[in-house]
Amino acid sequence: MSNLKNKVASYAIIGFGKIGQALAKAFARNGIEVSVATTRDPESFLSAAAAIGPEIIPTTLAEALKADVVFLAVRFESHPDVAKALPTWQGKTIVDVTNAYGVPLEQLGGQPSARVVAQAFTGGKLVKGFNHLGAAILEQDPAVHGGRRVVYLSSDDDSAASEIGELAKNLGFSPIQLGGLSEGGLLVQAYGNTWGKLIFQDLVKFD
Repeated sequence: MSNLKNKVASYAIIGFGKIGQALAKAFARNGIEVSVATTRDPESFLSAAAAIGPEIIPTTLAEALKADVVFLAVRFESHPDVAKALPTWQGKTIVDVTNAYGVPLEQLGGQPSARVVAQAFTGGKLVKGFNHLGAAILEQDPAVHGGRRVVYLSSDDDSAASEIGELAKNLGFSPIQLGGLSEGGLLVQAYGNTWGKLIFQDLVKFD
């Protein structure tokens, strides 16, 4: 077990739109390497990645999915395509940054959107997080007036929630654990055409 604890986790961001780039900026700001991938050839976003920093490594989807922690920064409708790219997600933590705004409630089957995503990623541990802020705020330095910008995390796996909580701190944020996907997940998701109560609430925590 000690060898596992000493192993440095590897990170990837799938999706390189506004949210994906905002996340990439947080990694670059803190000198943490992260692979970025889309369904496109990595050559097509080389310059955008280089503009953020040398820590941002454009790669293929297959290569990016070798990471231990995968940030899912795609449209909600695209999550099944990413999930199908691996036969099993055993040993991986998926951070669900999607928002199901506008997705018909019947399509979610009465479940939190994060649970729908979790079911697609067979064997993986899912944490809902980093999705409640717009890209323009998420990309900013989270150090604000001596405090740190809050990110909400929820998961049905306590160890995964703790792991991403530590990563959030390393990225400069102040994580707040909201509990399981059926509790906390509902506070930071969209229901059809309405938003959960904590969406867009830009809070700063002072220690």
